[in-house]
Amino acid sequence: MAITVYRNTKESPERLIGRFNKKVQQSRVIVTLKSKRYRSKPLSETKARSAALMRTKYRKMKEKSKFY
Repeated sequence: MAITVYRNTKESPERLIGRFNKKVQQSRVIVTLKSKRYRSKPLSETKARSAALMRTKYRKMKEKSKFY
């Protein structure tokens, strides 16, 4: 996942660094690396089930609020 940014003519180095930082944030490289930094235990079946129920509940609430 190499991110390359080429300098445009008459572009300052600060602007180039800003464009690079923006591309890095949009590609979510840092977020994935930070999430993989530590190992997390897998969810138990009951917690996974309750999380799935909450997801569906919030999705339904979001769908209802879309039309108002």
